[in-house]
Amino acid sequence: MVNVKVEEKAPDFTLPDVNLKPRSLHDFLGQKVVLAFFVGAFTSTCTLEVCAFRDAMDRLTDLEGQVIGVSVNDPFSNKEFAKKNFLPYPILSDYKREVIKQYGLELPNYSGLKGYVVAKRSIIILDKKGIIRYLWVSDDPTVEPNYSEIEAALAEIN
Repeated sequence: MVNVKVEEKAPDFTLPDVNLKPRSLHDFLGQKVVLAFFVGAFTSTCTLEVCAFRDAMDRLTDLEGQVIGVSVNDPFSNKEFAKKNFLPYPILSDYKREVIKQYGLELPNYSGLKGYVVAKRSIIILDKKGIIRYLWVSDDPTVEPNYSEIEAALAEIN
């Protein structure tokens, strides 16, 4: 069950990036933030998603949006994934699965592997003060978000 709601402040968190540097959500505030929780590095739909954000960076930047990818993969896998796909935005590792639990975005028993928990594919857009203005969560890991809807949501936020 999703634990965050539109119009509420997003819970803060600190996770390591691909260089093991701790990155906190509050450090990104002051700009609009697109939190993109993805299922797993090197999977087909996730690769499509992260590359769609990469390819839209000029438009997203014009809309004052900062994309932050979050997965349960370890920072080392995320680093190779980011490098292979030339990702110009931070990818954070929720390897302890604390943030997906806090946000209620857990997808248990992924691919039939009992006990294996990943993040549900989710997009959470925050305004400059960290208030959730857009929330999309999919129970189907093969479904990509609506990128046009994400850009429209960013455009609506002051």
